[in-house]
Amino acid sequence: MKLSPDTLPTLRIDANRLWQSLMTLAQIGGTEKGGVCRLALTDLDRQGRDLVTSWAREAGMTVTVDQIGNVFMRRAGRQPDLPPIMTGSHIDTQPTGGKFDGNYGVLAGLEVVRCLNDHGIETEAPIEVAFWTNEEGSRFVPVMMGSGVFAGAFSLEHAYKAQDQEGKTVLEELQRIGYVGTEVPGQHPIGAYFEAHIEQGPVLEDAGVTIGVVSGSLGIRWFDCTVTGMEAHAGPTPMSLRRDALQVATHLMQAVVSTAHQHAPHARGTVGMVHVHPNSRNVIPGRVKFSIDLRNNTDAGVDAMADEIRSVAQSLQASTGLSVELTLVSSFSATAFHEECISAISDATVNLGYSHMPVVSGAGHDAIYAARWAPSGMIFIPCKDGISHNEIEYAKPEHIEAGCNVLLHAMLAKAKVVGST
Repeated sequence: MKLSPDTLPTLRIDANRLWQSLMTLAQIGGTEKGGVCRLALTDLDRQGRDLVTSWAREAGMTVTVDQIGNVFMRRAGRQPDLPPIMTGSHIDTQPTGGKFDGNYGVLAGLEVVRCLNDHGIETEAPIEVAFWTNEEGSRFVPVMMGSGVFAGAFSLEHAYKAQDQEGKTVLEELQRIGYVGTEVPGQHPIGAYFEAHIEQGPVLEDAGVTIGVVSGSLGIRWFDCTVTGMEAHAGPTPMSLRRDALQVATHLMQAVVSTAHQHAPHARGTVGMVHVHPNSRNVIPGRVKFSIDLRNNTDAGVDAMADEIRSVAQSLQASTGLSVELTLVSSFSATAFHEECISAISDATVNLGYSHMPVVSGAGHDAIYAARWAPSGMIFIPCKDGISHNEIEYAKPEHIEAGCNVLLHAMLAKAKVVGST
């Protein structure tokens, strides 16, 4: 049924078709527990890529691939020289991944195109759906590899040389599965970029809200900390004469949590990995190495947290005489998404009547690198118990539908429907 421009506000996607597409793709690499294991550049990834691109061609889209294997599926617009309004995500998964992380963003984009086809709607600008190579980083590092190369965060050559645990390189595996394209990464135009995604956290579900309008992503600072004392027998050594590395380390670990509380609401502080030496029941620990993960929604905020941790480390070293060494191992800047894209998402959500709230992304997404290249925005929907990177990952069909409807209308606001005002 063809819609006239004045009836465009009533346009909705086919929720059953989108859900079935998600379930069909999830069969490639499906696990016994109901999840998906489809690692980047494996035979299963090739099967997933082949399936999604076949659906795109059936929908009348043209497909191009760049040299890092990023795939761009294009629906023509009335003005082909306009940069396309793009959406997308990734279809590679974690080893114990779910059906929705990444996959939802790609198939929601495909459903937008199918919906426009169903109703004979022509846009001024082309519409494109992308899926980016190796977003998860579970087989090859760095993470968000395809979008990172596209954005110039690291070189194509660096990505090509990355190896998995068996010594296979990205270039070898791209060649093997037949997804080394000719287009130079970063030379593909983008007018605006939208990404729909499950939240991967509990905020929306806890608030009972359907749509998260994402303002940006948290800045990240990762440190390795090593506290060095001296091993000694746990029995004969009096408390006052001990050089207990673990007890000093725990003070700094608590400071990580404390600084996050002090910089609420968007701050995060996590100690996720701890190695104790010699890790024996009756030996006083002589060395403790642990990770520190600090996040906040501004670089100034996360840097202030890092400064506080450095100060606590220096104080502990001075007061105990033990060595407390902090090493910065990774740093990601906070990303603010584009106001016009945020407004397009917010307006679509209001017009569609969905409950919504502003949120920030605590995880990395391809949209973060896309934002270096073009105005970008993200749409979050709830996932059950905030669980992701897990085979039990789940999103309700009504939320899947709602997020895609918001994506549809946000993209149309930027691509412009021919004949509309």
